[in-house]
Amino acid sequence: MTTEQPPLSTPMIIRSARLADREGLVDVRIENGLITQIAERIDIPNARVYDAAGGMISPPLVDPHIHLDAVLTEGFPEPNHSGTLIEGIQRWSQRKPYLTAQDVAARAEEALRWHVAHGVLAIRTHVDVSDPQLTALKALLSLRERVKPWVTLQIVAFPQDGIYCYPQGPELLEEAVRLGADVVGGIPHYEWTREDGLRDVALAFELARRYNKAVDIHCDETDDDHSRFLESVANHTRLQHLEGRVTASHTTAMGSYNDAYAYKLIRILAQTRVHIVANPLDNIVLQGRFDTYPKRRGMTRVKELIEAGITVAAGHDSIIDPWYPLGTGNQVFVASMLAHVAHLTGSAQLPWVWQSITTAGAAVMGLESYGIQEGAPANIVVFHESTIADILRLMPRPRWVFSHGVLIAQTPPAITTVRWGNTEREVTFTRENISL
Repeated sequence: MTTEQPPLSTPMIIRSARLADREGLVDVRIENGLITQIAERIDIPNARVYDAAGGMISPPLVDPHIHLDAVLTEGFPEPNHSGTLIEGIQRWSQRKPYLTAQDVAARAEEALRWHVAHGVLAIRTHVDVSDPQLTALKALLSLRERVKPWVTLQIVAFPQDGIYCYPQGPELLEEAVRLGADVVGGIPHYEWTREDGLRDVALAFELARRYNKAVDIHCDETDDDHSRFLESVANHTRLQHLEGRVTASHTTAMGSYNDAYAYKLIRILAQTRVHIVANPLDNIVLQGRFDTYPKRRGMTRVKELIEAGITVAAGHDSIIDPWYPLGTGNQVFVASMLAHVAHLTGSAQLPWVWQSITTAGAAVMGLESYGIQEGAPANIVVFHESTIADILRLMPRPRWVFSHGVLIAQTPPAITTVRWGNTEREVTFTRENISL
């Protein structure tokens, strides 16, 4: 297939595609960057055709929680020897003096390419603003504008070293918002006292009110069952009428709360429509480090939250940084990990897992016109596989990724053959080759 792009006005058809929520196969017509028709069969003279051959199509995958300022920094100037959250923060503090705008932009842009190759076209990045120069923030504000034609990039002003235990913390957080951060962050459990943790939450909401921003707080990212700032987040959401615009990320302490308190908290979260972002890759390796046995999973109560009607999305969080030395930007891997560690492998639950990196992530980011529907932007990911279960199981890269009707990433399906004696056979890792 040629990589030459047709004009946007040239009709395109994605042929014989499968939607996750619809029986049978459909054709999708694209013109001028929009989805203009979805039907069982569409024939247009001179249209450019991409044959999905029964593969599933999806709206773009969403990564609602990543730290692009820190990606690809693991090992310099020193690796995280223990693999713990606290040492990761220490190593990042060692790395920050070496930051330059060029360094941050180059690493972040490379990580964006990895995301796009995996079908991710919407990303919310937390950016450390515990820096008098705000170097990383300024670099990512510039990158946000450069990639806007292809990727939606939101920036959270994130006080990694705390607001009230870092010099000029409140001033730096407000300056980051004033310069153009899309979302106000916080980290109340990292403050030195509970009182300052409550002030941390209050300031985030005050800045959100003053500058008309959404809120996304690193909240209770600890195994400590006494860390209970999420109730304060929910209460501020209620008082300031920010229902649907507030996200609490991590909330891993919820996995250690007693059931009576957790039940009360989940009810409050449902009433205030606070979104939750779990980060299974980092959460399960950074939490539980103080346990002997049995070791806690270090995860929030994903299943119970979803059953209560709360939006739960899943983020990648880290890519080869001081907190997590692995990762490729593959949100399907994130979703697969969520299915395993959150006990979401039931047939009724696998769709929830898929939603955690699609519609739930879109809700967290407040994305408009999201989905495969007529009149929506032609942001479409085409998989070779035909079901959610097969995508989560095989964790492939998408066959094609379209942004506003433009093909921006493609990966030919992998072909594996096995030879035994004189017999050679293609292995598809499915049941289609079995005949009884």
